[in-house]
Amino acid sequence: MAVAAQPTGDVKGSHVKGSWLARLRNSAEWQLLFRAIWQADRRLAVAWWALIVLRAVLPPGLAVATGWLVGSIAGDDSLLLPLVAVGVLFALMQTLGPLHTELATNLGDRTAAALQDRLITAAVRPVGIAHLEDPDLASDFSLARDFDLGITSPQLRICMGYIGSGFVSFGAGIVSAVVVTGFRWWAGLLLLAVWIAPHILLRDSIAWNDWRSDEVKEHQRHAEYAYRMAVDSPAAKEVRLFGLADWTAARFAERRKALLAISLQAMRLKERSITLTLLVLVAGNGLVYWAMARAAAAGDLSLSQLVAYAGTAIGVSALATMEFDWWLADGSRPVPVVASLEPAMLRIGDLPAGTTSARGLPVREIRFDNVSFSYRADSRPILDGLDLTIEAGTSLAIVGQNGAGKTTLVKLLARLYDPTSGTVTADGIDVRTFAPDSWRAQVAAAFQDFVRYQLPLRENVAPSGAPDDVVRTALEDAGAADLAELDTVLSKQFAGGTDLSGGQWQRVALARALATVAQGARVVILDEPTAQLDVRGEAEVFDRILRATRGLTTILVSHRFSTVRHADRICVLEGGRVVELGTHEELMAAGGRYRTMFDLQAARFNDGSDGLVGEEDA
Repeated sequence: MAVAAQPTGDVKGSHVKGSWLARLRNSAEWQLLFRAIWQADRRLAVAWWALIVLRAVLPPGLAVATGWLVGSIAGDDSLLLPLVAVGVLFALMQTLGPLHTELATNLGDRTAAALQDRLITAAVRPVGIAHLEDPDLASDFSLARDFDLGITSPQLRICMGYIGSGFVSFGAGIVSAVVVTGFRWWAGLLLLAVWIAPHILLRDSIAWNDWRSDEVKEHQRHAEYAYRMAVDSPAAKEVRLFGLADWTAARFAERRKALLAISLQAMRLKERSITLTLLVLVAGNGLVYWAMARAAAAGDLSLSQLVAYAGTAIGVSALATMEFDWWLADGSRPVPVVASLEPAMLRIGDLPAGTTSARGLPVREIRFDNVSFSYRADSRPILDGLDLTIEAGTSLAIVGQNGAGKTTLVKLLARLYDPTSGTVTADGIDVRTFAPDSWRAQVAAAFQDFVRYQLPLRENVAPSGAPDDVVRTALEDAGAADLAELDTVLSKQFAGGTDLSGGQWQRVALARALATVAQGARVVILDEPTAQLDVRGEAEVFDRILRATRGLTTILVSHRFSTVRHADRICVLEGGRVVELGTHEELMAAGGRYRTMFDLQAARFNDGSDGLVGEEDA
């Protein structure tokens, strides 16, 4: 059942220091710098940090070497060593920067790929699918999935370069302050304090703390939707046909501007903070430079020392590089989102995993015993005390209006969800006791929202692999024998590839189910499998399927009664319960709900239209 668990625990008694450390270790920045990049590529992470340390030492080193050179000139000493030192340090500063940027870009790409790997693993790991349909996870899932598209923030490959440069500036400022302590111990500490002051006084003004707020996530979701509308080919025809191109672009721009406005508002500098910061900087730096000038005038500082200390004092200003905070906060956003989604998806989507083998089942029957199901605890039940027995080796058609619970029933049968209450059994054995892969190996399915794999026809029919004769037989039984060669990729985005019509794709999906039957599946689920075929094509395909699956348990969900009537029995769902059950002839003679729906559709066919009884509910 897709109900998010609420966090529990009492933290009132936690120690203040422990809470601070916990907040630090759980911060997005910490997780990016000390977990994500390390897990992505340890060697690149070590090289990235090593270059930060090396580059941080170079600016104060160059200031000291410059003082050495000036002192050598003034003292008429040999210039060879100081010139070499200045040249080497300057050359390293010019060459290591671009190298560090390229390395950071590579590390950012690898970290983004590792985060996507974690997200994909988190998405496919649960046995069920509730986590992929849970609205509470939708916004975070969208943010985590699309963070590297650059829709709401720069890509991680870009951020890592700026983060590295920020650390270099920060480290250079620290080292420079240490050098200045050689002049006066208090001078280095004072400069350290005044140049760190902007981070403290202005941090609330520039750090975007609301990036996971409901408002931000809403704009992000709409921006992502408009982006997909613009760049994905399935929507391209209607976007152009209905004149939606400008609407799509405007929708995306509007949401992006709203996100930018929220960000700029959060980063707006406060006048009081700026004034106070300027006063601190002017007073602190003025005091240090006044002390240096006085010492030099008194002869306590040589020209060489003055140049070195003044240069490193200026270098302390690197501590105030404010964009460093922004890039670090921006680049680290996806890390805690992915980290939080991993346990949340497992908690919501996972189902108890049994160990019993389901091989060869069912032999007698599949039974729904007093089954109720709701997608959320606060929503109405889709199935409400449903009782239904499906005899093994027979075909059962399920019909009903929108919201009756048709697709929900087959989701429970395939164990994509578990009932809220009641049991689904195969030969009297609760399907929850089966190993999930073992039970699903007994189930073949063709859904209305089937997947169109951008793979060769062979892999589209048998994604897990099958002999070519099995693939060809499945295609023939589905009426798709002459669609393409088995090695042809079913996508025009690949050289030599081709695309299929909607009806042809549905036949491929049916062939996929039939290939699974050929490899041992005993239950066949057909959920609106021929919705894109005409009435005659659907009847022809369904007759083929019944012949190919004779002796197996077949469950058909369809809105066309010309197909439904071929099933051994027909089940009418209404309000989450079975209200009628029998053969076509029995239900027509009873004159109940089935007869009403059948006559309504027949009248529409007589009018020359393809009447629909109802599309699926969920």
